[in-house]
Amino acid sequence: MTTSVVWFRRDLRLHDHVGLTAALADGDRIAPLFVIDERLQEGRFRSANRLWFMRGSVSALATALEIRGAPLSVVRGDPAKVVPDFAAAVGAARLVVSRDYTPYGRWRDARVAAALDRGGITWATFPGLLVHEPEAVTTAEGRPFRVFGPFRRAWLEQIQRDVLAAPDAIGSSGRVDGRRVEDLLERVTPSADLALLPVPGEDAARERLARWTGSPALGRYATDRDRLDLDGTSRLGQDLRWGLLSPAEVVARSAGPGEGRQRFLGELAWRDFYAHLMWHEPRAARASWRPALEQVAWERDPRVIDAWYSGRTGFPVVDAAMRQLTRSGWMHNRARMITASFLTKHLGVDWRVGEQYFMKHLVDGDPASNNGGWQWAASTGTDAQPWFRIFNPTLQAVRHDPDGAYVRRWLPELAGLAGVAIHTPPPGAYITPIVDHREARARALAVYRDATRTP
Repeated sequence: MTTSVVWFRRDLRLHDHVGLTAALADGDRIAPLFVIDERLQEGRFRSANRLWFMRGSVSALATALEIRGAPLSVVRGDPAKVVPDFAAAVGAARLVVSRDYTPYGRWRDARVAAALDRGGITWATFPGLLVHEPEAVTTAEGRPFRVFGPFRRAWLEQIQRDVLAAPDAIGSSGRVDGRRVEDLLERVTPSADLALLPVPGEDAARERLARWTGSPALGRYATDRDRLDLDGTSRLGQDLRWGLLSPAEVVARSAGPGEGRQRFLGELAWRDFYAHLMWHEPRAARASWRPALEQVAWERDPRVIDAWYSGRTGFPVVDAAMRQLTRSGWMHNRARMITASFLTKHLGVDWRVGEQYFMKHLVDGDPASNNGGWQWAASTGTDAQPWFRIFNPTLQAVRHDPDGAYVRRWLPELAGLAGVAIHTPPPGAYITPIVDHREARARALAVYRDATRTP
């Protein structure tokens, strides 16, 4: 009987796990593996919140695997060395992974695959992180889409594969390390308030999915999704980011008639869109999609940046959103758009500064989606808002937090201001705004105009 190593990465689940199901269908013994990759944990996007959530989710996966008869092994080190060593130790003929799409993931996987090949072990990749693979959604000429609208239409036309059940039992190759998984994982204290963080693990994620798909909020998603003061979003971002939920299953359980469900599917399409773009253009992980806008003359004043970090800009909706981020490890998507536009266009700060800060705190921080969102707000992306479109944060607040409930929650110092007045506090009631909206807008237009004129 053949042994297959199943290397879990951003697919910490048993439901609809294509690679695991394929290996079991072939009658293989399974050696489940998780690798602590210090390049990721200590890199530029290190996040105590995500590490905490990942640790809890790996622990939950270990329990689920143990119950089914296949204990999880955890190793630490360079995947190009420790993965082939592990595969050789268990006598594996094949290593199974869910395909990764990030620049680092591709580099890492190429090195691991080459090392396995030298040892005579097959490298087998399967879908599982996206709804549709990058090669499946292309133009009639076979090129990748650069504009979301046509991408979404082509994405919706793709045939949805069947969602796979979780296995009841898993034949194991045996335990490699006798220590408890919890003892092998780094203990992490999140920077966010523990009470505000979601419960890790596949079971908790599946409960969140069931609540969302059975909630009237899904039907109202088209109208409520931008309201900062309502609980109108799915809150499944961290579950998709860590693969606690299969995006194919989320689509299958969310699809149906009604504008709300269709709009939610569109948001899942955006997730694939950004991942596909990064697959086709990995340079955009660190550079602007539009080369001309690499010439933007960004400001570098640390006092201004720190005011944005700490939620002390004097614009209540911006400050409330930044405090929501640091306290809860999450930020409403409309608030992400407002704060990103404010940093890049009102304060004139490089979008990469904001990208890194969001990744530091977001439990659902995803390299492609976060990068895509920031480049959209900064107008540097492939299908971004025009550079001359500059959000007025006060008007955004009035429109999406009409009674001020969102600001009041995260800025208790303004709780005494009633209704819409909270968005324009009287002099002396709050921090003096660090910029004037009209002046900042005029300055941003001039800076972007100069950049786009650069030969």
